[in-house]
Amino acid sequence: MNSVRSSRTLAVLGGSPAFAEPLHVGRPNIGSRERYLARVEAILDRRWLTNNGPMVLDFEAAIRQRLGVRHCVCTSNATVALEIGARVLGLEGEVICPSFTFVATAHALQWLGIEPVFCDVDLDSHGIDPSAVEERITPRTTGVVGVHLWGRSCAIEQLEEICRRRGLRLMFDAAHAFACDHGGRWIGNFGDLEVLSFHATKCLNSFEGGAIVTNDDELAERARLLRNFGFAGFDRVVELGVNGKMPEVCAAMGLTNLESLDEVIDVNRRHYSSYAAGLAALPGLRVLPFDPLARNNYHYVVVVVDPVAAGLTRDEIVALLHAENVLARRYFAPGCHGMEPYRTRDPEAGRRLPNTEALSATVFCLPSGTAVGERDVATVVELLAAGLEASGAVRAALAGRSAR
Repeated sequence: MNSVRSSRTLAVLGGSPAFAEPLHVGRPNIGSRERYLARVEAILDRRWLTNNGPMVLDFEAAIRQRLGVRHCVCTSNATVALEIGARVLGLEGEVICPSFTFVATAHALQWLGIEPVFCDVDLDSHGIDPSAVEERITPRTTGVVGVHLWGRSCAIEQLEEICRRRGLRLMFDAAHAFACDHGGRWIGNFGDLEVLSFHATKCLNSFEGGAIVTNDDELAERARLLRNFGFAGFDRVVELGVNGKMPEVCAAMGLTNLESLDEVIDVNRRHYSSYAAGLAALPGLRVLPFDPLARNNYHYVVVVVDPVAAGLTRDEIVALLHAENVLARRYFAPGCHGMEPYRTRDPEAGRRLPNTEALSATVFCLPSGTAVGERDVATVVELLAAGLEASGAVRAALAGRSAR
């Protein structure tokens, strides 16, 4: 746990930072070092470091069992998994996706020459708006990518109905949603396929990694071909592929962290509950709620700011926290449509995405996970309370900094 000062003179008002070391959003969860190192020793003894080794096969089997899904195809990262997923689904032309997401969702499509068509999201759930999806379909549309943002499932049934009726493929970006469910079924079992992320900052990490999960035998078989250059055997290449394989050491990390995942989720849940209780008394700050009947990993503590009620904008609150060494993140600012190459291609896109624009200006995430202690959470809440109480002085101090 970081050491904190006892006084509450805010750093932006001349005090020293509350935290001696930075408090990060998404600092990696680390499982048992002993178990991980034992697995690494076994890898070195076998001298089988990559190419679908036994550690990867074990990790895939563990993911299948955990999610109750028929197939898991591990990859080097989730972006490659999105690209392979788009290829196996035969996506081309235009594909509809939200702009309020990490840019990899759009980049994976654009990298393949597919045009991401940005769709607005629901202001309450932050998920892609099915009615807006319907409006964006053209004769060139071949699919939809839904994103289970913050581990909250998007409007799965409505998207499945639209895609079935309009003859479109449906892929879900489930990078945030491992160990989350929808209607009693684990995320990973919906659409044509779903993509998981095991990046270092995720609830379950394999250092770096991703996976395609699906219940479709044909899609899974083709995904395995494409992640290994299109090889269907020694020296037999049957189609265009890439090197998207997960190394054995990454699978070893994934297996190790999977063993402690339930404990990680318990920590996340406690932090989330503490933040929600503490911020409930503060004007203009709302912690995004989770469905109490759904299972979630509680990995993201998402705060929505009402700048009028709070007396400070989202960016001012983030700057206040950064001065205290609390590295809150402005997810996602801007939305994908405000980044290149999309901003230059369609500079007026924001006019069609009012909810995305509003959320991009008012949402931020707070530090959580096993690298954060209960006292750290309490201190962050105290800092926010002090900042809002002194909002006028904080705003003036931040404006003075900008002017220098």
